[in-house]
Amino acid sequence: MKMALTLLRDGSKPNVAPSMSIIGTQYLPMDVTSMIGSDLNNNGLIDRLAPCVYGTEFAAVSPVTAAMLRLTSVTVSVFPLLVRCVPWDAHGGVHGRRYDFAITETLMSTLVETSTMTTYTTVFSTESVVTASSTPSSASGALPILIVPPALLPSAVIGLAPSPSSVPTSASSTANQLTPSPTTQPLVMAYYPDWAAPAFPPEKIDFGRFDWIDFAFAVPDQKYNLTWDGSDDDPSLLTRLVSAAHNSGKKVKLSVGGWSGSKYFSTAVSNQNNRQTLVNNLLAAYQQFNLDGIDIDWEYPGQDGADGNIVNPNDTANFLLFLQLLRTTLPPTSKISAAVQTVPFADTQGNPMTDVSDFAKVLDWVLLMNYDSWGSSATPGPNAPLSDGCHNSTQGSANAAAALNAWTSAGFPASQLVLGVPSYGYISRSNATVLRTRSQSWHSLHRNRLRRSLLGLTEAVVSGLETAASPAIQATNEDGGTNNGQIQFRDLVSQGVLQYAPEDANNTATGAPTSMLVNGREIDSLYDGWSGFSRYWDNCSSTPFLRSPHADQVVTYDDPLSLGLKAAFAAQSGMLGVNMFDVHGDTDQWDLTDALRKGLGLG
Repeated sequence: MKMALTLLRDGSKPNVAPSMSIIGTQYLPMDVTSMIGSDLNNNGLIDRLAPCVYGTEFAAVSPVTAAMLRLTSVTVSVFPLLVRCVPWDAHGGVHGRRYDFAITETLMSTLVETSTMTTYTTVFSTESVVTASSTPSSASGALPILIVPPALLPSAVIGLAPSPSSVPTSASSTANQLTPSPTTQPLVMAYYPDWAAPAFPPEKIDFGRFDWIDFAFAVPDQKYNLTWDGSDDDPSLLTRLVSAAHNSGKKVKLSVGGWSGSKYFSTAVSNQNNRQTLVNNLLAAYQQFNLDGIDIDWEYPGQDGADGNIVNPNDTANFLLFLQLLRTTLPPTSKISAAVQTVPFADTQGNPMTDVSDFAKVLDWVLLMNYDSWGSSATPGPNAPLSDGCHNSTQGSANAAAALNAWTSAGFPASQLVLGVPSYGYISRSNATVLRTRSQSWHSLHRNRLRRSLLGLTEAVVSGLETAASPAIQATNEDGGTNNGQIQFRDLVSQGVLQYAPEDANNTATGAPTSMLVNGREIDSLYDGWSGFSRYWDNCSSTPFLRSPHADQVVTYDDPLSLGLKAAFAAQSGMLGVNMFDVHGDTDQWDLTDALRKGLGLG
């Protein structure tokens, strides 16, 4: 599918049917008032919005009456596409903020060029291209039109950005094709870990923002009884969570297993007697705690997870038998989910299965754990990549776009896939200026999943201030360490590594994007680097990272902007929704959750 560009004078509107829209507006992105606001039209300034597209040829032209804008149309098979608009005034200067937004596949159409090359018009429609008469009136002087090269974009394509040497030659490519959005409202979910309770009791959850909460974790022991990952207080904690959720009309699943709780899954599902024992215990818990479902977080069937896990080549086949038994045992209204890797379950040879359609018959959905792709390292990489946007990953399976393609290609419907997103990041002792482009092998993904708890406020003042307004500090993990480990988003804020900066048009030191229109809603990063840290943007993964040369630290993480993009990707892909690990990593203002909701198109 080719890229599209419309060049119209401010106020000119093509004859577009009301049902046709661009990112939730009635008209094209040149409708400045609806896209950005009337402030750009003050004092009669003539503004232009020039969408940036990925290509190999870019040119600024004048005068505007000729409008001889040339660009190279390219074929793209993965959406949404990130576009940057830069408004120019009649004096040739930038007026107002630059603006980034996303275009989905259904909003793309072909570039239309008039025979006289005086006007380009396009309607972003699911139906057809509509050409309108919109010849610009004369204006004194040249009105430059800026097309920003891909290298200057925060991410040329949110999904997969084709390079000039690897652009598909046909729009019929089926790689990572997105299905229509689901007709039902997408779901917003989050894990509530038992270790969060001391600082974050279940009653503190704003259930109005969520549909489901997963309580983590119950753990099968060697006799396939359920034990508790946290303490003897877990049963009462779960009871409180269920009560609070049900009082708000929301639902709770019990998550069983986890990274450190998957040791005995293999033997528990290895024969009929063992399967029946575990299923009976799950049914008893379901009834005792008045649950709405069960989530199985086995890490991982048929391959190594944590040290000491029991592994059998027949794990996946036995897992299916177990799920079938669980499905027939639990009430029909119950929901059964599974937390999975970004690649399908392992076959008997330890490779990703090519057909998992039988699992889709017994699981209501699976959660794609698109996090922990890279942990702490002297050469850090992104924690939760949206895509292999630069096409230079040697292991391209560890990202959201690849996960969607892998599971749907293996027969699992997108409408039964939930995108897992993190509320935490990783601290690395590093002086890296860019993130590593190679992901870990799929055989070793998620080895970084650790027990997470709220971090203490420990600041180490170092010499040399990068940010004059605040002393430089070091980010600290849950143990007070500064060399490695996980850190919650809320603790990046509380420690002063991030500062609330909702009005920033961009991070001035780095040019990292801070705002974007997604699904018709503006999503902002809201936070900038502070205390010696600067915020950067990794084009290849569509995620931010923080760097402090004085602290010798890099923090890879997700913020409201990157999470909003992931949620938009999930919605436009026809996925069921998103699930955040975990709920207490968000701020008290629910900045991360609200960004997810915006990306999904929810209020």
